[in-house]
Amino acid sequence: MLPPKDTPYPFVYLADSQMTDDLGIKNAVLADVTQTIHVWHNNVRQRGTVSKMLLDIKRVAFKITGTKSYSWMLTTSSQRILNDDTTDTPLLHGVIDFTYKMTGQKEV
Repeated sequence: MLPPKDTPYPFVYLADSQMTDDLGIKNAVLADVTQTIHVWHNNVRQRGTVSKMLLDIKRVAFKITGTKSYSWMLTTSSQRILNDDTTDTPLLHGVIDFTYKMTGQKEV
């Protein structure tokens, strides 16, 4: 679900997540986790602003190395900026996909 219609531009939206488990590991959790993040701006002349927002998001993503129960290693990152004409106002739509390798111990 996207933010309410009155949300001011530009905005960031944390979208889909997907986890693919490696079930062949006996005592550990090993998985690939892909996270998609969107950025929207309602001024097509502000591509630099969208690019900077995407760069700032990537800087945060690169710093993620662990949580309480799991280790995280960023393995791939892809970024694109698209023109979006699905509304009355032309939009810029930035998309980043991050894939992490997640590891941890299985609880007994």
